[in-house]
Amino acid sequence: METQHSLSELRVRVSSLQVQPSCDREAESESAARTPDHGQTSTVPDIEDVAKLLDARPRQIIVNGDSHRSLDERAFNEIINLSDTSLRPPRSLETVKSSECLDKLTAGQGNGRTVLNGTPNQPRRPAVNEDDEPISPTSMVEGAWIALKKAQVLFRGKPVGTIAASDPTEDSLNYNQVFVRDFVSSGLAFLMIGEHEIVKNFLLKALRLQAWEKHIDCFTLGEGVMPASFKVLHDPTRRTDTMVADFGESAIGRVAPVDSGFWWIILLRAYVRATGDHSLAEEPDCQRGMMLILTLCLSDGFDTFPTLLCADGCCMIDRRMGIYGYPIEIQSLFFMALKCARSLLKPDSRTKDFLERIEKRLHALRYHIRTYYWLDHQQLNNIYRYKTEEYSQTAVNKFNVIPDSIPDWLFDWLPMKGGYFIGNVSPARMDFRWFTIGNCVAILSSLATPEQSMAIMDLIEERWEDIVGYMPVKVCYPALEGREWQITTGCDPKNTRWSYHNGGSWPVLLWMLTAASVKIGRPQLARKAIDLVETRLMKDGWPEYYDGKLGRYIGKQARTFQTWSIAGYLVSKMMLEDPSLLGMISLEEDRKQKPSLTRSSSF
Repeated sequence: METQHSLSELRVRVSSLQVQPSCDREAESESAARTPDHGQTSTVPDIEDVAKLLDARPRQIIVNGDSHRSLDERAFNEIINLSDTSLRPPRSLETVKSSECLDKLTAGQGNGRTVLNGTPNQPRRPAVNEDDEPISPTSMVEGAWIALKKAQVLFRGKPVGTIAASDPTEDSLNYNQVFVRDFVSSGLAFLMIGEHEIVKNFLLKALRLQAWEKHIDCFTLGEGVMPASFKVLHDPTRRTDTMVADFGESAIGRVAPVDSGFWWIILLRAYVRATGDHSLAEEPDCQRGMMLILTLCLSDGFDTFPTLLCADGCCMIDRRMGIYGYPIEIQSLFFMALKCARSLLKPDSRTKDFLERIEKRLHALRYHIRTYYWLDHQQLNNIYRYKTEEYSQTAVNKFNVIPDSIPDWLFDWLPMKGGYFIGNVSPARMDFRWFTIGNCVAILSSLATPEQSMAIMDLIEERWEDIVGYMPVKVCYPALEGREWQITTGCDPKNTRWSYHNGGSWPVLLWMLTAASVKIGRPQLARKAIDLVETRLMKDGWPEYYDGKLGRYIGKQARTFQTWSIAGYLVSKMMLEDPSLLGMISLEEDRKQKPSLTRSSSF
């Protein structure tokens, strides 16, 4: 019989899984001197000591309906019947529920094995370890939870986040810090199993750091800037913990993180959706924090576009990669943060004008991105035929883009069916590269119309080898090479072609691809990507990123035991098992707002 558990039971089991959390590298040698003020921990058994999974009948989840219907139009607890396995490679192992792996970790026992989403018992390509023994998805999920628990950082005995990576073979540099953007995937994983405390503590600590006065040389940053990361320093002699934040003054290039504030608002909304508790978001400090973040973005200036003007390296791509201007990643996150803040801000006399400004910006931003960033075959043909030097209110080529600037690779790469939001639009410049985060967040936030969302997934499916390859998912495509790489990156030795942020493959992006696939009713693409990850990610030691045009090689400078690679895998597994969890991170189309584009020309 299949084991079924209530959410409250799952919380108890997960909370009983305790491991030694990560602490500051500088204090590791003195960890034995810790006092009870800094938390009591106990060890957990190794993976091989966990009881083996017993056989059981798979759980069937059957839903009637068109596989191309949007989840905007149906309940989140529905899912596509995955009986058609033509899009997946042969499998020799069944997939299992993450909750059952947690059962085994916390109780050392279990009596069932479950197949995801009613997937039939079919052969599956197994992962292998160093001894060429199969690594089952059960062991992989167990190992992921152990690693994620060990990555926790304590501040005065309470968990406040997870470190970026815990590679034992490399110097820590800043990988022993808690990064705001990195913690989002960890936070979602903890929220999905009902472990809310660490997320709440993280949100509050980051909010307090926002209130710090921020200086870089002789310049003071805006009051609403959120830190890129923070570090906990433990003094065993004085028995004190100290928190140190980095607002960009220590970052490569000294660029402030524009995305940190947006991710903080998005995670706050996910916390409210997961817990049903609005009290945290309604606290005066949280209300003020959201308004400070968005005040930086909504203030009047010289802008003629509703998009945000940003420096290079201001987001996940934190090195010089030619994304300066109006990058799609920032615009999608900005749109999503605006919608989240609109639902979290309490309507009163203080926020009335602010909410009106949010509404106006959402309307303008929605139109601008859907109209000028969208590219499909028809739009590419239009740009190819653009006239230049148009001076009038009715100009078609409003940004004076020169058709000869269209890169040669694009003409053959863009399929007849499919489309995407290009990387950047500014005067006389269009960056036609594909960026995964911007497009996936556009789907999740409903910045993309339902038709555009389907076209984006069509493109991913048509160009699977280029965007996914052997390891999901490329942060951008294609890579900069030759003279273009020299000029754009400044000959950056870390961002060589098909490496790191220059076309590298990042396992953390799996959760965004999964969420986007599930939202628009095509979870088979997510299942296919997860199958690829399970063949090698744990065997390779949970690397930060992969190199190569197909993502076949561990990144030349990639850290292992990268926390967001681990958390991204767990979030993907749980979201595919229970699509209702998508509600934490997905926003619906505003019903009163008619889409400016009624149908993609790809269809």
